[in-house]
Amino acid sequence: MAESLRVLALGDSLTAGYGLPADAAFPVQLEKALRAQGYDVTVINAGVSGDTSAGGRARLDWALADKPKFAIVELGANDGLRGIDPKVTEQNLDAILTRLKAEGVTVLLTGMLAPPNYGPDYAESFRQVFVRLAQRHKVAFYPFFLDGIARDPKLNQGDGLHPTREGVAVIVNRILPSVTQVLSNGGPR
Repeated sequence: MAESLRVLALGDSLTAGYGLPADAAFPVQLEKALRAQGYDVTVINAGVSGDTSAGGRARLDWALADKPKFAIVELGANDGLRGIDPKVTEQNLDAILTRLKAEGVTVLLTGMLAPPNYGPDYAESFRQVFVRLAQRHKVAFYPFFLDGIARDPKLNQGDGLHPTREGVAVIVNRILPSVTQVLSNGGPR
């Protein structure tokens, strides 16, 4: 019997499922949705709450230990919240994407938007990091991980930052076509 496809979900608290029961986390809901569409997949939850792009980069060896064929890279939210220089975020994500490609892992990069409190110049500079990296590495790109739920109090926990179970379901529903396209287009390039 063939082994199920391993999909690495490398991210921060939005991936880890901060404040949610384990079965409500993004990787669990995504795996369930993919299986419902006939994909034999295992989605590995490599989300660490509070992680920045530097943290994700530092633990990449650990994340690759399960030998995934695909990866969803969801990092940068904490960089934006902390006002980290977008050039630093770009260097870290660039190193992650370079390493994943070298390991033969097909990637879906998810974008993030910076909070408005750092001003429009920072916000645009931050947004462009993800656009440039997707183009440079020729990887699939989902522009905003929190699309459809950001700032919606019904879909976020009390902190206004982390999705509820229902919010995660919206994220999964919206990102699912991008994920299935990556999986359907097959293996590493």
